[in-house]
Amino acid sequence: MNDEIKEKYLKAGKIASRIRDQAADMMTAGTLLLDVAEFVESETVRLGGKSAFPTNLATDNIAAHYTPHSQDPLKFRPGELVKLDLGVHVDGYIADTAVTVEISTDRWAPLIGASHDSLEMVLDSVGPGMLVRNIGGIIERTVRSRGFEPISNLTGHSLERFNLHAGLSIPNILDESPADLKPGMAIAIEPFATTGVGRVAGRKSGNIFKLIRIKETGDTELDDIIKQIHDEFLFLPFPERWVAKRTERPDKVLKRLLRHGNIATYPILSEIKGGLVSQVEHTVLITEKGGIVTTR
Repeated sequence: MNDEIKEKYLKAGKIASRIRDQAADMMTAGTLLLDVAEFVESETVRLGGKSAFPTNLATDNIAAHYTPHSQDPLKFRPGELVKLDLGVHVDGYIADTAVTVEISTDRWAPLIGASHDSLEMVLDSVGPGMLVRNIGGIIERTVRSRGFEPISNLTGHSLERFNLHAGLSIPNILDESPADLKPGMAIAIEPFATTGVGRVAGRKSGNIFKLIRIKETGDTELDDIIKQIHDEFLFLPFPERWVAKRTERPDKVLKRLLRHGNIATYPILSEIKGGLVSQVEHTVLITEKGGIVTTR
């Protein structure tokens, strides 16, 4: 990884960490989820970055893939456990970070602590040559020692330019993966802990989409939207909210793009037994000498 690329990763991380902390402070009872999401995405641009994916605001047993839609009425409620997961890129080089906020109460501080402490223990030892299964082992042991379960079918991941999930999975349990970390890698480590059984599933589509192919539909409006999506996001995820600013019927446009096979949707992922979920995440650059956390 040359110095220019490293600096772009570091800039993205600095923007992401600043916005994460500001947005977490905004997450109070009665505040619209939509207001927080739009703050994150507008502030990202103001600070010199672009969104790597729509702002995730996953409540209680939802673990991932919920972002507010353009007319979303939901407000944060006292006692909710909310995962704020956001991504920033600078010229395609991504910072991915997350924090869990309990709204107005602190009943679930031990659950949040299980995710936080397991991540910190990984960061203390992460570096070149480390087996990813050993990262999972640290997370699993730490979460279970606190009386909770790690989510076994959610993982961290490697990052590459304009590629949020670049092929390497960073497990949250001790598995049999032979892969190790190599200098030049960028990785996102994100321990999920739950009061449930430790698995998620989802069939209900959310408000997050991704361009998967550029193919003309023969419809001028649709083809123009496809071009705009590609120009703005390439193949990174985008929200319904972005489409709603460009057409009066975003739901209709998105359904037609799905039928034509130009886009795919992300299902909302929830813990299968309804357990509450916490998540904490940092992005790390692997160097010859160790790991550099970009999102502190």
